[in-house]
Amino acid sequence: MVALSGLQRLDRYRLPADFSLGRPRWLLLLWFCWGSPLLANRWLPGSSWRCWLLRLFGARIGAGCRLKPGLRVKYPWRLAVGSHSWLGEAVWIDNIAPVRLGRRVCLSQGVYLCTGNHDYRSPDFALQARPISVGSEAWVAASAVLAPGCRIGRGAVVGLAAVVRGAVGPGLIVSGNPARPVGCRQQAAAIGLQCSGMDPVMAVADE
Repeated sequence: MVALSGLQRLDRYRLPADFSLGRPRWLLLLWFCWGSPLLANRWLPGSSWRCWLLRLFGARIGAGCRLKPGLRVKYPWRLAVGSHSWLGEAVWIDNIAPVRLGRRVCLSQGVYLCTGNHDYRSPDFALQARPISVGSEAWVAASAVLAPGCRIGRGAVVGLAAVVRGAVGPGLIVSGNPARPVGCRQQAAAIGLQCSGMDPVMAVADE
């Protein structure tokens, strides 16, 4: 029998001392038992009531948003969505840290926004949580994944099934796993955006 190495001691895992659920446990229970299943229901169409439901639990949802069946949000009170944004079928916003979407953002089917990770170098599998922001008029295409701490610039395009870490510059088009720049959005220059590549410390442009 091979002895355990201690590389990954899940039996020692604990939430960080400064981690907070952000709401009382009774509200969390109400969300997980009633609000979340209702939001994700695939047989009930309609955006208006989904916007109302998320606002009821503390999300900031702008006017004219379209929310599709199958949408999942972990903690609504850590979500802000700008006006006239689209959240497609089976989008999963796993927001143990805040997620902020600008105006007229499109998240296509099956997009996954992951704000939490674990430190594989730490034997106790320490939790790491970082916010995600997506600038106005950006499009994250179907089945793409945004890693913790991602910042997507205004008007950027994240291609089909791309996996993004770090920041994507305004107007930039990225694709692949890991995501790499493949071009610039044609309309970007016309509205004064400068395509500037990918940089793990780049600031997100005007949102």
